[in-house]
Parts: sequence; structure tokens; C-alpha cells
Amino acid sequence: MVLVDKVGKKEKELASLWFFSLRDNICSKFEDLEQDQTTGPFKHLPPGKFERKETFRNGDGGEDGGGGVMSVMRSGRLFEKVGVNISTVYGKLGDAAQKSISARNNIPNLDKDPRFWASGISLVAHMRSPKCPAVHMNTRMFWTANGWWFGGGTDLNPMVEEVEDTKFFHSILEEACTRHNKSYYKKFKEWADEYFMIKHWREPRGVGGIFFDDHCTGNWNADFNFTKDIGKAFLEAYIPITKKHRDETWSKEDREWQLIKRGRYAEFNLVYDRGTQFGLQTGHNPEAVLMSLPPEAKWP
Repeated sequence: MVLVDKVGKKEKELASLWFFSLRDNICSKFEDLEQDQTTGPFKHLPPGKFERKETFRNGDGGEDGGGGVMSVMRSGRLFEKVGVNISTVYGKLGDAAQKSISARNNIPNLDKDPRFWASGISLVAHMRSPKCPAVHMNTRMFWTANGWWFGGGTDLNPMVEEVEDTKFFHSILEEACTRHNKSYYKKFKEWADEYFMIKHWREPRGVGGIFFDDHCTGNWNADFNFTKDIGKAFLEAYIPITKKHRDETWSKEDREWQLIKRGRYAEFNLVYDRGTQFGLQTGHNPEAVLMSLPPEAKWP
């Protein structure tokens, strides 16, 4: 196991506050996009706004286990449904979570000291227009008494790939990664290609992005700064693509394909997604955990 910086209350508070501020920035930018959407078949609707709802987690014995805030915009001009959740949870890991973390991280004595703390942000956007890609982003920090790490990533999910969009999205992520380590982009892109694979269909969920987990170099500040830069890069990578396509027309056939692709997206999140599994295993609010599911989907 890597020798690591000592991480305590100060570092946890800094991480939690960062995810909070990132949430505020993303929600503000997305509401601006809604306000600016004055064309298209839904232009007559009032611009969408985020509604916020507190969520709570109870520990196994009913004790306080933390919680968070769901921010969800529904039925907007541009966004059909987008959720931006933040949470800070803590308590003791159950057997299933202990086994999963131990297998990945080789952290000893989790059964003897199963205390944990986790904070993060999770975002999924499902767009009105089939021409505008759906997107996912999350970043998080996880702590146990014997080790800490960061995780997260972002991936683009168009209904039909536009090669120039894929290149642009990845170029922004590569730039953010390379500022910290020249090997990060290649490593985390390959991880995303493997992770965001819908294995039972043998097809990728979208056009990829980056994914990292269990990330701990031993230098907390360096790893935190990297995680922050991935959060910042998300808006730089996604908003220009949305603006590029938001005024394009689409057909009934385009919408039909969008709903089928959303069905595949839902399958991935329910079967493979680590965050979904962890949230349900640790007793977090199911409404918040399943926020990523699309408002409409089809399974032909």
C-alpha cells in the first residue's frame, strides 16, 4: 500500500465544499442555456429551472449517515431531464461494500474498522433534442481509516456519433489530464473505454471520455487538484457541443432511436455502474441514487 498524506477533517471539508461549488456553477450554466433556448419545438415552454431536494441516509442502526441535495431540472426547453446531485455520507461499510473495496484497493482491516466517509458530485443530462448528446460526469473523494482515494470521470453519449464532437470532447479532457501527468489521459481513456462498455450487448455506451477510480498517488493536494480540473473541464467540453447542435431539426425516427439508446443507458447504470451499486448497498436515498435514469426510454 502506498504511503499517503494524513487526511483529516480539513481535507474532507475542502473536498465537500468544492463539490458544492461545482454543483452551483454547473446548475447556473445549464439554466443559462435554458434561458437562451429561443428556437425549436419547445421554445414556448418556460425555461427550465433546477428544483432542489435534500436527501438523507440512515446507518444500519438508524443513526445519521449523512446525505446530500438533489438538483433536478425536468421538461425544459433544452434539457428533458438533468440531475446534479451532491452528497456527503459516512458511517460503517457493510459486508458487500467491504469486499468490493478490499478487492480493488487492498486496504487491510476494513472488517475491523469499517468506518468510511465519502463526498462527491454526480451529473447526468438527457436532452430534448436527439441531436444533442446525453452526458455523464462525476467526481468524488472516499476515505477510510486506512486509506483514501479519488474517482470520477465523464463520458459523452450521442445518439449518433459526430466525429468532430468526439475529438473536441476528448481534446479538452486530454489537456486537463496532461497538466497533471502525461500518462493520465491515455490511461484513463482506456479505462473509460473498458468501463463504459455494455457487456451484454457488446457495445459502448457512447464515445467515451475518461474514468478513474481508487486514485491515490500519496499526495492529497495533487490528487485533489487533478480531480478539480476534471470537474472544470466538463463544462468546457460539453457546452460548446450542446450549443452547436441545439437548433438542428430532428425527425420521429431520430426520437425513436434516442429512446432506444436511453434504454441501453439505463441498462448500464442498473447493471454495471459502481456508483449505483455503492449507493444502494450503503442505504442512500434510492431516488437520488437512481436520478441518472432517463425520463422516457424504449426497449423494442
